[in-house]
Amino acid sequence: MTTDQTVSALTVPEQILLWLRLNMMDIAGAFAVLVIGLIIAKLVSGWVERALTKSPRFEPTVANFLSNLVKYALWALVLITVLGQFGVETTSILAALGGMALAIGLALQGTLSNVASGVMILVQKPFKVGEGISAGSVTGTVMQIGLFTTELKQFDGLFVMVPNSELWNQAIVNFNRHPIRRFELVVGIGYDDSMEQARTELLALAAADERIIDDPAPVTFVASLDDSSVGIGMRVWCATGDYLKLGWDLTEAAKARFDDVGISIPFPQREITQRAA
Repeated sequence: MTTDQTVSALTVPEQILLWLRLNMMDIAGAFAVLVIGLIIAKLVSGWVERALTKSPRFEPTVANFLSNLVKYALWALVLITVLGQFGVETTSILAALGGMALAIGLALQGTLSNVASGVMILVQKPFKVGEGISAGSVTGTVMQIGLFTTELKQFDGLFVMVPNSELWNQAIVNFNRHPIRRFELVVGIGYDDSMEQARTELLALAAADERIIDDPAPVTFVASLDDSSVGIGMRVWCATGDYLKLGWDLTEAAKARFDDVGISIPFPQREITQRAA
């Protein structure tokens, strides 16, 4: 009786016991590789997360994502190594995993694009939570940055959730990144009024407001010659947090100051000349 015939004559439990006795060393080696590999994967991924978390360039979300990516890659390597202990052809497994990854990538290309954009946003930091931004048609305060979407609160109080790929592919304006901002005010005066006096009065307003910084210094200029008025402009710099309130206050103060000194802010006027037929 041949060996194959002897084995086939055994019951299933007996065949399993026989296989275990014959492959005991391979099983022990595979188990050791599995345990050691999982331990190493956990240690390495933990070390990566701690190292990235300590770096100011990486947000906790990115650190966690990259550490998990390292962990799963090591898990896959351990699994392939364990299968190789039993004589499994790992080349075909790698080819199958590559094909599966390609199929998943094509099916989820929009989602993966958002993830990639989310990682870039968290690494490059064009904005942070709490900052006001404008990107395309979206303007608001950043409430949360995720790997797939970014949540904003519009200045009118509405909630907006934007896919990260749409934000990353737009020119992003950050209203809060720099500590100071420039405010520009243009007030129209009558053609009969003194431009020099109007500029002097605007500079006096700037000098009286403590929120306006001295460097860069406030400047005034003739901004435009319009149909019914001369545009007198003023540019001042202030702390970013004072920008909005300062703009409101200076606009109101300029109107009141011009009224007090007799400088007119004319309504639109148009001269009509009628010719005889």
